[in-house]
Amino acid sequence: MNIETLLYTIGIAAVAVNASSGVLEAGRRPFDLFGMVVVALAAALGGGTLRDVMLDRTVFWIADQTYLIAAIVAGMATFTLVRLVRLPTKLFLLPDAIGLALFTVSGTQAALSVGAPWLVASLMGVVTGVFGGILRDMLCNEVPLVFSGELYATASWAGALLLVGLVVAGVGAGWAALAGGGLVLVIRLGAIVFGWRLPVFTARK
Repeated sequence: MNIETLLYTIGIAAVAVNASSGVLEAGRRPFDLFGMVVVALAAALGGGTLRDVMLDRTVFWIADQTYLIAAIVAGMATFTLVRLVRLPTKLFLLPDAIGLALFTVSGTQAALSVGAPWLVASLMGVVTGVFGGILRDMLCNEVPLVFSGELYATASWAGALLLVGLVVAGVGAGWAALAGGGLVLVIRLGAIVFGWRLPVFTARK
């Protein structure tokens, strides 16, 4: 599989998974189908849109509407599922963690493909990974997970830096993507299960 095909596959998967996470979180609110689709699209497309604007590229889902279709289909399918099956309240955290890993990888590699420096490329991975989740949480009137202290953006940045380091070291794109995405997923799942978190600011009295 060449790098273009790999990036495309990861991107489609990330969009679909994040759209599902958006619907699963919005499902805790009295949203109608239209509201669910809006949240799904924000979660699925927000990070990549900001990344492409910052990198002065054509926005990915405008250049190829397959991403938009994937987000809508995944969102509608999840909406149907949650109406038929009772799901755990926090179930959205699992697809959110997977989406964070996938988007971190796709965002970092997209930045590297246009010649961005290593630090910029790693931060573009973080932007791609977290911004859709921020939009999703804001639309659902929740404090964004990325600001809660639980390891989230930190997990994304660690994976992005590992990916960049492996690419610079000459490791193949596929293995670098697997390692970087795997690290993001391990750290994020550890944060969910074991409560790993950064210190939270508290004003001294």
